[in-house]
Formats: sequence, C-alpha cells, structure tokens
Amino acid sequence: MSREPQDDPPSEPTLDGPDAAHQVPDGVDEETVEAVGQLTAALEVVEQARGMLYGFHRMTGRGDNDLAAALDALAEAGHGELAERMRADLMGRNVLAKRWTFQVVEDYDDHYWEPFRTWERTVREELMAGRRHVYEAQLKERNRTHGRPHHEARPKEDE
Repeated sequence: MSREPQDDPPSEPTLDGPDAAHQVPDGVDEETVEAVGQLTAALEVVEQARGMLYGFHRMTGRGDNDLAAALDALAEAGHGELAERMRADLMGRNVLAKRWTFQVVEDYDDHYWEPFRTWERTVREELMAGRRHVYEAQLKERNRTHGRPHHEARPKEDE
C-alpha cells in the first residue's frame, strides 16, 4: 500500500530562547552581561529594603493608632492622669531625631533609592541597549529543560 506524502502542518514561529528584549545585544561580552546582572540584583535588594521601610512606616503608624486607643482605654478605666502623661510623651513623638517615618521614607527615596534606580537604568541603557534581565534570561536558558512542558522559554504572543 502506497502512502501519499502529507503536507507538513504550518509551522509557528519558534518560541525557543529569549525574546529580543532579553537577548544579549551585539558586541556585548559575557563579563558585561554578568556585571550588569549583578547591578540589577543589587537594585532588587534595595527595592526589597524600600518595601520593608514602607512596612516600618505603616506599622509605626498603626502602633500610634493602637497606642491612642490604649490610652483612651486607660483613661476610661480610671487612670486618666497616667494616660495623659504617656500621651504627652509618646503621641506625636519623632521616631528618629527630628523625623517621623514619612520623612525617613522620603529621605530614603530621594537620596538613595531614586539615584540607585537612575544609575542602574543608565548602565543598562549604555551597555545593554536598555534591555532588562538579560543575565536572568541566559540563566533560564541554561537551567530549563528544552522541549519539556512547563520549561518553555516564553509565552506565545497571544498569552
């Protein structure tokens, strides 16, 4: 029995490997890719520290609100004089010398976080054509099992 040749199904564009936004730009060496990756990783740590600082800001504010409620409860329980002494000393107190937490957050943002972000972006623009996470894209390519489900390089365009 003879079989007729079958047409190959239309092929979709290959999605194997990083997309263009995560490929090493022409002329960039591996040491530069790694160094920029280290800089980005350092920024990620600073981003996490900033989140913790905002957590500190929010938790301190919550503590102040809880303190006010506790002082009201002390006063209602007949300890008004003690509650007022505490209120005068603690309510509205600076958490650091001459600063409330919002001032700490603003100083961190203005004097450290924003310049750090600006420098990381500048380095990526000058050395990596502005591309982000190129080092991580290479790491993914080295570590994933090519052709295995759930190890795809990237989603399809419509996903």
